Amino acid sequence: MMVLWEFGGMTEGELGKKVYLDSGTLTPLLKRLEKQGYITSVRPETNERKLFIELTAAGDALKDRAIEVPCEMDGCLKLDATERMQLKKLLDKAIIQTEV
Repeated sequence: MMVLWEFGGMTEGELGKKVYLDSGTLTPLLKRLEKQGYITSVRPETNERKLFIELTAAGDALKDRAIEVPCEMDGCLKLDATERMQLKKLLDKAIIQTEV
């Protein structure tokens, strides 16, 4: 959802690259989000192999609630600001290494 909030609608393939998920993992998640009314998926007539994903009004409205999540999570991790930055750098490094 965060990627769609930030970048807007895109194909399933583009979304998968941005969130580091293959279609086998992403497709069931997208189906659940569509069933809940947060996204719509459309196959363009020009290329039926692609699936275009867009937020619905309900999906866009979730952004307001999601803004509070980082603050809530901050209380769960007993790390100071320096440790949190170190953790983020390590996680980013791990993601980059799995792409190779």
